[in-house]
Amino acid sequence: MPKSAIPIKTKPSSAQLSTNPHIIDPFQSAEPPLLPADSETSQLTLLLKEYFTQADIEQVWGAYRYAAFAHEGQMRKTGEPYISHPVAVACILAKLHLDLPTLLAALLHDVVEDTGVAISEIGETFGKQVADLVEGLTKLDKIEFQSATQAQAENFRKMLLAMSQDVRVILVKLADRLHNMQTLDAMKPEKQKRIAQETLEIYAPIANRLGLNLIYQELEDLSFKFLHPMRYRVIAKAIKAGRGNRKEVINKILEAIQQRLADAHIEADVQGREKHLYSVYRKMTNKATALAQIHDIYGFRILVKDTPTCYLALGSLHALYKPIPGKFKDFIAIPKANGYQSLHTTLFGPFGTPIEVQIRSNEMHNVADAGVAAHWLYKTTDAHLTKLQQQTHQWLQRLVEIQTESEDSYEFLENFKVDLFPDEVYVFTPKGNILALPKGSTAVDFAYAVHTDVGNSCVAVKINNELAPLRTEMHNGDNVEIITAPLAKPNPAWLNYVVTGKARSHIRHYLKTLQAAESAHLGERMLNMALRALHVEPSAVKDAQWRKVMRDYSVKNKEDILTDIGLGKRVSLMVAHQLTAGMSALHVLDETAETTLEYSKPNTTKRLDSITISGSEGMAVQFAQCCRPIPGDPILGFINKDKGLIIHTHDCPAIRKYKLDPERWLDVEWDSDHKKLFKVSVRMVVANERGMLAKLAAGISDVGANIDNVHVEEPDGSHYANVNFTVQVRDRIHLAELMRNLRKIPNVVRINRVKGVHNEEKIQ
Repeated sequence: MPKSAIPIKTKPSSAQLSTNPHIIDPFQSAEPPLLPADSETSQLTLLLKEYFTQADIEQVWGAYRYAAFAHEGQMRKTGEPYISHPVAVACILAKLHLDLPTLLAALLHDVVEDTGVAISEIGETFGKQVADLVEGLTKLDKIEFQSATQAQAENFRKMLLAMSQDVRVILVKLADRLHNMQTLDAMKPEKQKRIAQETLEIYAPIANRLGLNLIYQELEDLSFKFLHPMRYRVIAKAIKAGRGNRKEVINKILEAIQQRLADAHIEADVQGREKHLYSVYRKMTNKATALAQIHDIYGFRILVKDTPTCYLALGSLHALYKPIPGKFKDFIAIPKANGYQSLHTTLFGPFGTPIEVQIRSNEMHNVADAGVAAHWLYKTTDAHLTKLQQQTHQWLQRLVEIQTESEDSYEFLENFKVDLFPDEVYVFTPKGNILALPKGSTAVDFAYAVHTDVGNSCVAVKINNELAPLRTEMHNGDNVEIITAPLAKPNPAWLNYVVTGKARSHIRHYLKTLQAAESAHLGERMLNMALRALHVEPSAVKDAQWRKVMRDYSVKNKEDILTDIGLGKRVSLMVAHQLTAGMSALHVLDETAETTLEYSKPNTTKRLDSITISGSEGMAVQFAQCCRPIPGDPILGFINKDKGLIIHTHDCPAIRKYKLDPERWLDVEWDSDHKKLFKVSVRMVVANERGMLAKLAAGISDVGANIDNVHVEEPDGSHYANVNFTVQVRDRIHLAELMRNLRKIPNVVRINRVKGVHNEEKIQ
């Protein structure tokens, strides 16, 4: 929240401390300043005494005084002294029994951002560990961004990368966001909605992903309150009103469960629980159900001593009330990615009321509420907590990978959001290992989850021992085997259906690298043509000329300039002029004598030669979809910024109005030795009779052409049908052969090649 900054260049001195009535010397007393008994400070005092030594408490109050001095005179929008905010954040973290450096960072987390205190001063006073945590939490206010969205994305990027180094960064940030949401009423409505939307999209899913269930639910409910205040009030009022109506039924069920468990000699703590408001609202919207039709607003939680007892309790409950088929989930055998473990079952209760029950051990319950914070909250050597920490570390490392592959903050944030999907599917590798993937993940997502090299080289997949397309979605329990090939590479079409941020970032990175390499090769060919048009042999350009041009363009290497030429971002002839500017004499090749001659630079240029196109240039050269040129067609090359060279037929309707801009056109011609197949559209009018499509397909196959796509239009009541084929041919001669073969088929009324489209392709 915006605050007026107070320049602080040094830590508080004893003299400064003594002149401020709210701050006392941390070396004289371990007690906090005298504030109202119900304040956050009093609450923090009680929480610290639960698990900290006296020496640790003294350090906490030392950090408090340092922060209070730095924030002196600053007020929150609520009208409270600003120091109340970091104290409240520290209270939230103290409830999780987090360690001393985390609480110190919580008290100091806004000092660097909102006052003149430097990170180095924090390090000198409280140690490097605390300084690193504070730095990870500090926004990038000193950097100028083009927009607020870019600043937000870059702040997330920095925070999440700091989180990958130390998860305590995000724990402090979540506590900070939770208290800001709790006091959001003081903000203007438009800012309330913006902050609430950001919380719902980013912070609540992070809390869920880290297993911080209580923080996650409160963040969702508070976001719901400010995004949809009317809906929040209506649902809250309806649930509150219904509590009295359900009380008798709930008590009866509670007593029945307790009695059944006692009869089975199972010691258990049976608790009633009410779903939080946003989960009720989400269920209403997802299932288009009225509130009155949602019966499982209230559920039960059974806490037992260990895992075997969980299953004994489950058997007892299923003997008491019949389970609803398909409503049982075993998260003990297969924990969620955030470490959550529990048995979930839904039963037919009395009066036909569905009863949702969760059964877990006390330790599982601790982890469910505290997530990764359980590492600090419950000191234990249990292997499950160790595994939870490992899973969290692996997820954080995936963030680092995504950041490495993402070239900008927007892309990183987009990929990160994808990784926060709460619903997951659990699939098995051939070795029996379990992988958790976001719901909707495909075989390609699975391949990248196994290893980047597996993803880059996958060609097919076997799901439950049957071959399936790579775009096939995974389902719970699938056994997945990826088939790879040494020469395989990522397909751009994969971006249309992959779900995980890791898969998306690696595919994009590969394609960008590939496009850059191909564009640099094309740019070199175009520049060489331009140099020869100036009567300069490319080999005659010295390194000094290249260095000068690189300085002028502010690029690091020659390849960047060539890539820009290939992508259409720079004009090859202009770069050629700059390379040759100031050269008094140039070396040109006398092809007849095969010797190097030296003569003065001529004043005229010759016409640029044509670039030959073979169809195998890769992503640097694209064939326009509007006219689908094939070898034999007269063609022109259009230099499109960011897309490179796009090939059109010379009579393509989409390019007519751009022909007056000669600088963007390039003479191109077909390579006589091409081996690629090219797509072309063919439209036919045929008799609408049985077996006609099979005859057409056979006619296309007879001449060695491939069918890429087919679309049939059957007008109502007509005896004829329009058939549109996209076929792959070598050249115009091959296409002519195909069309002659199709005309021989009886009842083919008309056939023609489709060139051009009604809606002109945007080629700028």
